Amino acid sequence: MTKGLIGKKIGMTQIFDEAGKVVPVTVIEAGPCVVTQLKTAENDGYEAVQLGFGDVSPKHTNKPMTGHFKKNDLPFKRTLKEFRLDDISNVNVGDVLKADVFAAGDVIDVSGVSKGKGFQGAIKRHNQHRLKETHGTGPVVRQAGSMGACSSPSRIFKGKGMAGHMGAENVTVQNLVIVKIDAENNLIAIKGAIPGPKGGVVCITDAVKKA
Repeated sequence: MTKGLIGKKIGMTQIFDEAGKVVPVTVIEAGPCVVTQLKTAENDGYEAVQLGFGDVSPKHTNKPMTGHFKKNDLPFKRTLKEFRLDDISNVNVGDVLKADVFAAGDVIDVSGVSKGKGFQGAIKRHNQHRLKETHGTGPVVRQAGSMGACSSPSRIFKGKGMAGHMGAENVTVQNLVIVKIDAENNLIAIKGAIPGPKGGVVCITDAVKKA
């Protein structure tokens, strides 16, 4: 990984490219992010950069985080994330990273917490089929059906698709393309959809599996 940013999902819209074709894009407010800490191999066993995003009042910050920010006279930030960069020699604590870290045409990965769906059945959660709507099937045709044989193995295998909590988990979408960047307003337009609701915090990094 050579670069990364923390951002906030604004929403989706569409723009037109040079050929006049419609491109669906997701707009992200990327940065400004403040470098709040540098992790080194000598002190921490690995190299990483800790970034802070989103202003927060000191009265809403606990004592450990208050000391963390005051140690280097940094502004108080709501969200902290680590990025394991290949080279941190050109980054210093207190530096401000903005959307112009990336450029139009870059291939990136975006990770965030997906929308929570609550408790859902097996059909919506695992894309299973409904049961046959015939006599003897009921009373609900959208139930999971048989869980397995009774005598052997006399148990339900791990990983069986059943009803339960859906969504609200960390999701990464890979190989997305940056269509446009508004460096003045720290906005990045990314082709396609990204996980999470409007206002959700996301992490943007350069792609690890470039196609």
